[in-house]
Amino acid sequence: MTRSYQIRTYGCQMNVHDSERLAGLMEDAGYVRAADDNADIVVFNTCAVRENADNRLYGNLGHLRPVKDAHPGMQIAVGGCLAQKDRGEIVKRAPWVDVVFGTHNIGSLPVLLERARHNAEAQVEILESLETFPSTLPARRDSAHSAWVSISVGCNNTCTFCIVPALRGKEKDRRPGDILAEVQALVAEGVLEVTLLGQNVNSYGAEFGQRTAFSELLRACGEIEGLERVRFTSPHPRDFTDDVIAAMAETPNVCPQLHMPLQSGSDRVLKAMRRSYRSDRYLSIVDKVRAAIPDAAITTDIIVGFPGETEEDFQGTLDVVAASRFSSAFTFQYSKRPGTPAATMDGQLPKQVVQERYERLIALQEQISWDLNREQEGRVVEVVVSEGEGRKDTATRRLSGRARDGRLVHFNPAGAADGEIRPGDVVTTAITYGAPHNLIADGDLLSHRRTRAGDNWAEGKRPKTSGVTLGLPSFGAPATPQPAAVGGCGSR
Repeated sequence: MTRSYQIRTYGCQMNVHDSERLAGLMEDAGYVRAADDNADIVVFNTCAVRENADNRLYGNLGHLRPVKDAHPGMQIAVGGCLAQKDRGEIVKRAPWVDVVFGTHNIGSLPVLLERARHNAEAQVEILESLETFPSTLPARRDSAHSAWVSISVGCNNTCTFCIVPALRGKEKDRRPGDILAEVQALVAEGVLEVTLLGQNVNSYGAEFGQRTAFSELLRACGEIEGLERVRFTSPHPRDFTDDVIAAMAETPNVCPQLHMPLQSGSDRVLKAMRRSYRSDRYLSIVDKVRAAIPDAAITTDIIVGFPGETEEDFQGTLDVVAASRFSSAFTFQYSKRPGTPAATMDGQLPKQVVQERYERLIALQEQISWDLNREQEGRVVEVVVSEGEGRKDTATRRLSGRARDGRLVHFNPAGAADGEIRPGDVVTTAITYGAPHNLIADGDLLSHRRTRAGDNWAEGKRPKTSGVTLGLPSFGAPATPQPAAVGGCGSR
């Protein structure tokens, strides 16, 4: 009898993409995705960065215990950053867990599940370093039109608030030809948009000593026929060089969007965070990007209440936010992360101080976001229709999608001459109202283009690529399209 699986993902885009790899592995091993919560195998892909991540995991595991007791043969697996950190502690605290695997060996999951079933005991396997790049593993993509493509894993930075380098390891870069072959394979399956993914995406090339590797990669993506949009996340200001800005401006399919974490506008706090740039450096990058790409939407991450942050430090953050005019910002209240240097620093701030500063930052950023969105009124935008980023309202019948600059657009489907609009299709429309967190387009559509991605969505097809490992050392699109391979499950 075919066994079903469910993957529960927590944390960043890297984890989301890892979960696509885990799904590909499971399906190559003969499992099927569960249609509901009654799965034979539940996999937790965890994050150690989020506040109270361990409490959330063990709470969820506790809820599953009676479910497993009533479901003979059910298995529970825990992977990701928290598994890498807690290791065997997980089966001590939750002995009903069958498999624990780390960030460096996600390819081992099917084998570990079979071994746990055969031996009737928990299997814990944590590797200390990467043996196989995750993108050599099969993937079951969640979207018919958009895909993550990892260009590196790990991080060489030592930010005092972040535990990721300790859990993901040192940066490892993929060869350019491997990346481009994967992109080509995705485009061959109908994908319109890729997001290049790395913990520190624009330091790409450091491992093989090529300073301009990331800008060359962006330009090479521009040579791939059928690839309509290229995005990337997340860059580090330290590594943001002029050649990258030029590549963004000069490569038509690279979107006018930049997400670049600020974290703090105080030079003193940035130093304490071990962020290797200062506020003037950050603002100079913003100015250069806007000069080269005037319509670019720039977003960021900000931490409020880092240990020792004074009112003057916080005012520095407000000043940089006001000067940068971010389209939006992901804002976080600092909280201790066990295992990080910041967790033991003096000057931990009272919750009420952090909350009050956080609310002031939110108020400033929301006003800026709303002002910038109002400036979009009357503009014609191209939207790739998406699924799950807004629902069809029964009164307005609005659908949703992303503009080229990454803004969320809710649009009226009236005027579509080509029939039903599907996720993955492309429409153009004029913005009628800039709301605080999105754009509204209530007029008739100006155009509607049906796409292969939309066809695939309608047929229930999603890209299911196996890893491409050509080992090509040079830049440029592959000479011939690389079809998505079909193979057995990979193992690290």
